Amino acid sequence: MEVKISNDPVPVISINGRMDTGNTVIFEEAIAPLLKSPTKDMIIDGSDLEYISSSGLRQFLVLQKNIKEKNGSLKVRNLRAEIKDIFDLTGFTNIFTIE
Repeated sequence: MEVKISNDPVPVISINGRMDTGNTVIFEEAIAPLLKSPTKDMIIDGSDLEYISSSGLRQFLVLQKNIKEKNGSLKVRNLRAEIKDIFDLTGFTNIFTIE
């Protein structure tokens, strides 16, 4: 898995590959500076996200909680159909703004 963060006007976190228990630490380390920053709004681009496990979903929740505490917004966009299904089944479509 690879995580890239681009700083358009709003940081965009792009995830490439499988986000599972063995590699969520990569995501955790990549977003650590964002969690410490005053940045309030972020986007997760899931166009290249092939799979997400419960530990990956938990990392999304950590990010969401941090942003809510800052009164910001987190949008998740470009999810593949199979990942969107996981979000639907787990109720995450009610927690996140999906574009």
